Amino acid sequence: MGLINKIKSALFSKDLVNNAGEMSEFGEIITASRMECVKENLNFWDIKLNKVKVYIEQVAGWDDQKRVDLIVYCVREIARFSKIRDKAESHDYKSNLVRQAYVSHLLRTKLKIDEDGLDRIVNTFIENKKFKGSTINQWPVSLLVNQVTNQYKATGLSDKMKLSLSKLKSAFEKAKDVHADKTRSKIIEKLDQLLFENDGSGFVKPTLFLGKDDFGTYANSTINSIPSSEQQIWYKLIAKALKANGSKPTKKYLDETLVLVKELGTDKFKKVANDWFKFVVDFKEKPVRHDNGAYAHTSWEFLSSINLDAIKGFVWMCAHFYDNHTLNTVSKLAERSFRKIPGQGPTAAGLGNACLYMLYKSKGLDGIGHLSRLKLRIKQSNTQQLIEKYIAEAAHRLGVSTHEIEDMAVDDFKLVMGSRSYMFDEYSCILRITGVGKSNLQWLKPDGNVQKTLPLFVKENHAAKLKKLKETQKQVDQTSSAQRDRIDRMFRTGRKLSYTDFKRFYLDHGLLSVIAEKIIWVFTTEGSAVSALWSDGEWLTNEKHQIVPEENSTVSLWHPALSTIDEVKNWRTFLVDLKIQQPLKQAFREVYLLTEAEINTKSYSNRMASHILKQHQFNMLAKTRGWKYSLMGAFDNGYDSGTAQIPLPEYNLRAEYWVNEVNADNEFNDTGIWNYIATDQIRFVSTLTNQVIDLVDVPALPLSEILRDVDLFVGVASVGNDPAWMDSGGLPAHRDYWTSYSFGDLSEVAKNRKEILTGLVPRLKINKVAEIKDKFLIVKGKLRTYKIHLGSTNILMEPNDQYLCIVPDRSQKSMTENLFIPFEGDAGLSVILSKAFLLADDDRITDTTITSQINRK
Repeated sequence: MGLINKIKSALFSKDLVNNAGEMSEFGEIITASRMECVKENLNFWDIKLNKVKVYIEQVAGWDDQKRVDLIVYCVREIARFSKIRDKAESHDYKSNLVRQAYVSHLLRTKLKIDEDGLDRIVNTFIENKKFKGSTINQWPVSLLVNQVTNQYKATGLSDKMKLSLSKLKSAFEKAKDVHADKTRSKIIEKLDQLLFENDGSGFVKPTLFLGKDDFGTYANSTINSIPSSEQQIWYKLIAKALKANGSKPTKKYLDETLVLVKELGTDKFKKVANDWFKFVVDFKEKPVRHDNGAYAHTSWEFLSSINLDAIKGFVWMCAHFYDNHTLNTVSKLAERSFRKIPGQGPTAAGLGNACLYMLYKSKGLDGIGHLSRLKLRIKQSNTQQLIEKYIAEAAHRLGVSTHEIEDMAVDDFKLVMGSRSYMFDEYSCILRITGVGKSNLQWLKPDGNVQKTLPLFVKENHAAKLKKLKETQKQVDQTSSAQRDRIDRMFRTGRKLSYTDFKRFYLDHGLLSVIAEKIIWVFTTEGSAVSALWSDGEWLTNEKHQIVPEENSTVSLWHPALSTIDEVKNWRTFLVDLKIQQPLKQAFREVYLLTEAEINTKSYSNRMASHILKQHQFNMLAKTRGWKYSLMGAFDNGYDSGTAQIPLPEYNLRAEYWVNEVNADNEFNDTGIWNYIATDQIRFVSTLTNQVIDLVDVPALPLSEILRDVDLFVGVASVGNDPAWMDSGGLPAHRDYWTSYSFGDLSEVAKNRKEILTGLVPRLKINKVAEIKDKFLIVKGKLRTYKIHLGSTNILMEPNDQYLCIVPDRSQKSMTENLFIPFEGDAGLSVILSKAFLLADDDRITDTTITSQINRK
């Protein structure tokens, strides 16, 4: 008795019910295979035919022609089943899964396909549909193409085979399955390779970008416009790029592409590649409206996935280069790739990761400098971790710390004390840093006098040089801003430098010196410490005594949490007297010392608990300050995060800020993310034992800095800061919170504002109608008197404490721009002053949304 009959005999007769197609030999094979899978309890969604006896003992021994016949039979039966699947029974579904397994498995095995067999399979694929409404994309065409490629690439195709493959290509080109676009394009490319006639002249098949998008059109037009001899090399490069799979390139890929790049000429390659990268950087995603009548929504489209993969391949090729222009362009491309598209996440994370790899692998430290800046710019936690990994690996390679390699990697752009001179014929242009993230270009005539406008001849005769100068200026602004933020993060680390390294990397650095000279540093020599600030070419203490640091001194950032109250006051007076504006909050930095309540709770602080925050704003702020947090959503596993964390490796600690979702009706966005969160405890965990430690055991510096971060999160993201929150409906259950926060006790940030405003208001033109009282800046207008809260910046109007809603206009010029403030970066202070100046002349306000409130009594 044959194997099939044995299996039939072993099972119930009801399992022998076959449809007409299964009465054939092939049908019996399918039925027997299904029944064996049932008996052996095999998974029908992942059938391994090399474990099925029916296949092993019978089908595997068939000749190639009969196995091709089986493929054709299975495809037709799968298509027939798609028409009756709504009425099918369980065994019919299983039989269909078996047929699909046979088609894929046979096309994966060694199978000789002659011209007639190829034509039959191609026609069967084209004429039948796997599912109702599906296209040829649904069939395993790539497996068929691989079979033909492996068998006939060397010997060539017959005319009949070319005709069959041409029909297949035409069918694929007509398929409109967007989700399979990448696979479809790659199959078409393989078919083109097979159909291309090699005439022995050395010319290769023209290979262009396959994706049907704006980049493909732009890049392919570039290739089509260059000399044919160069086109041949570009075809080879693009063919390599189209195979750029995985997270990193192989050594073989890098070596082979380098040979091609050198053959073309590195300058020619970099010019075109950088132009393509810039196209992607400047390209904006496009909204696409979908409306099927019952449901309408908008999605956003960027570039095709197959073209993004190819661009990734070209980024990898640039790992051989370390010129400033290429590194800067790739850095911009990385930032663009991680920019979020609404409802989708990062634009092109794979491409962005390739850019990070290129910056890491490039020779020298300039690439690391870009990574250091991107670490502060890109907010995705996994991307920040990747950047930190690359920086750590580079540091280990050089035998230095991550702090040291980031110091070493800061480009000075050939600046000297924050400026650099460029010659344009007999005219000169001075690029000068004027503040953090700010610089200007000053033009000088041959006689040394200032030229107020850009000389016309520079535009006409030196356009390329001028463009490069402005690009350098932009990089200088970005770098100074990033380095300010990096130094600000150093406050929590307690880092110490040798005086030699401090001079090399900070004080004598062409760019960093502009920041370092306005920061207070502590010089420690043989246990004796003194704080000083660089002023007019000398180091001065807060009592304006000159000091000369010893060469064997160690240098660290001065922090008010480690200083006496008198020392802090003296430094604040020093800065105000000499009108020195620090690039970051230092002398006026908020200090958070342990309270009695926190000593009593021992292991946690409730100082920043019970606030209602806007979750997305909180997430952005947390990532900016180096915290790791995952948005909580109204879906399965959407509650699993609930904690923002930041590592403190210098102290073997991890800080945690606990939050919970505010579960209110419809208070989540289109992607299911909760709009609001409620805050809870702050804890510190030992990374050595993973145990929560008592707050009294946390060093003062990290304790103060962590509480300062959390105060920042609350101070910015709290719904109490939103003047329109109550008017927009808010959360009814939390309206008391909004009122108490909006006009409640001052936070440390607000206390600092109060101190600044106390000294500033008497010097303002509104000094006769404005004064500080308790928690408010009081402004006496012509119509009413206003109380501006120094924390939330919200307003009450006397005499009945009526709330006045004014939404700040971000396009308006900052009122603090021409005022001396001893530090940069407090947007709330600017909002308070803007409202104060507006309300002092309340009789001149024309905005009806404001006047209607003022006149309502």
